[in-house]
Amino acid sequence: MTSELIVDVHSQGVSIAITEEKHLVEFQREEQTETFSVGNIYHGRVKKIMPGLNACFVDVGSEKEAFLHYSDLGPQFYSLQKYLKQVTSDRKKNFPIAKASIMPEKKKEGNISEALQTGQEILVQITKEPINTKGPRLTCELSFAGRFLILIPFEDKVSVSSKIKSPEERTRLKQLLQSIKPKNFGIIVRTVAEGKRVAELDSELRTLVSHWEALVGKVQKSTKPPTMVHEESDRTLALLRDLFNPSYESIHVNDIEVYKRIRDYVSIIAPESVDIIKLYRGENPIFDHFGITKQIKSSFGRIVSFKGGAYLVIEHTEALHVVDVNSGNRTRNNAGSQEENALEVNLGAADELARQLRLRDMGGIIVVDFIDMDKAEHRQALYERMTENMGRDRAKHNILPLSKFGLMQITRQRVRPATNLEVEESCPVCHGKGKIQPSVLFTEALESKIETLVTTIGVKRFKLHVHPYVAAYIKQGMVSLYRKWQFKYGMGIRVIADQKLAYLEYHFYDKDGNEVDMKEESEIKK
Repeated sequence: MTSELIVDVHSQGVSIAITEEKHLVEFQREEQTETFSVGNIYHGRVKKIMPGLNACFVDVGSEKEAFLHYSDLGPQFYSLQKYLKQVTSDRKKNFPIAKASIMPEKKKEGNISEALQTGQEILVQITKEPINTKGPRLTCELSFAGRFLILIPFEDKVSVSSKIKSPEERTRLKQLLQSIKPKNFGIIVRTVAEGKRVAELDSELRTLVSHWEALVGKVQKSTKPPTMVHEESDRTLALLRDLFNPSYESIHVNDIEVYKRIRDYVSIIAPESVDIIKLYRGENPIFDHFGITKQIKSSFGRIVSFKGGAYLVIEHTEALHVVDVNSGNRTRNNAGSQEENALEVNLGAADELARQLRLRDMGGIIVVDFIDMDKAEHRQALYERMTENMGRDRAKHNILPLSKFGLMQITRQRVRPATNLEVEESCPVCHGKGKIQPSVLFTEALESKIETLVTTIGVKRFKLHVHPYVAAYIKQGMVSLYRKWQFKYGMGIRVIADQKLAYLEYHFYDKDGNEVDMKEESEIKK
């Protein structure tokens, strides 16, 4: 199975799409304002002790206070706290972790008030991003993830991924890392480290250790917590770190700086695959060019259709996600066999649902109402199909067989809010009031804005992004409106069909890709 990764860098952030056999299976969108990402480490301060919950709230700078449970303090919590106190007591002196003293492990069963007190400074790492009304979830068991290794301060053991089955390889990796790891560091060897040479592992280990040293330096400079002292690599590189494999056919990027960062990263972890990274220079938006936009709009609505006219209805609530399976107007091959048709629809729904869970990154509890089936073998076949489909999902999950009510319960690891894109289009002119300006006057309004842009503002080279239907109208005929505008206002005008825009929506961009706001007061949504 071949996969492609498409990276769309835009003014609001970065969007990343992963396709398998040209079908969209994962979509991640990182806004520039999102700062509380999984993996970030903060020098925070305990805000409130909650003995009833055996937890506390920590100030890390988020709008909602972050949550830290006693069980998430980690076995080496006291060692970390002693080291933190040493580091902050003398902000000019260097304190190598190799010389740090290891304290007795924290008791598995204990009270949060015994370990922490209000106002205490603490090092914490985000394990779950803020979701709905909840703040970030924290841990004190710090870790630094690389492609091959995970580095854990104040541990001493080397663990090897259980997915590496060969006893010889497990022994080799364990002995190798034991011989090169620094004192007072533990290591988890990831699955992709299988067969890797000592030079590659040592290089990454040094990089991870340097991340820890940089963190210590920032802690010493952090005089007024909360302060972020370690930021997880950007989403593009983090995704590559976790997902990169030889099955990638290509990686397409539309931004030169991100292209260079990805190329540099891949040249380190897989030099033989550098050539699959390609810089997209087309005028059309990158997601439109690769057919991603259409798939997004067809996959993120409340109702998702799949083969034969059947469809899923997906509802999101505070507590769980609910999915209803409907046969719709599906044409039955065998009208006399309702059971067989129900099985066929349910199997197709299982295929689409597994894709939707990955695509939307739905986590927590998912309850699925499949079409009722009487035969036990059909119910078992559906369960096996769902289990097989979810086997490609990286997130931890658990699937229960169908209940007697025909419901399937799924739990899936939730570390960030589910991706829920609004795909229904509102009128950009009336903003849902039910009336719009005469559409036949739209091109005249556009020409007026072009004239202002060229003659008054002085922007001679620009791109006008409009809905594909509008673009087709502007460019139709031998002497099109597009040609008339070029002859009248200069050849620097480019009209781009942009599928993500609503009908009669438009955007102007200068030659550097910066948006030029040409909207009038009457066009701005109140």
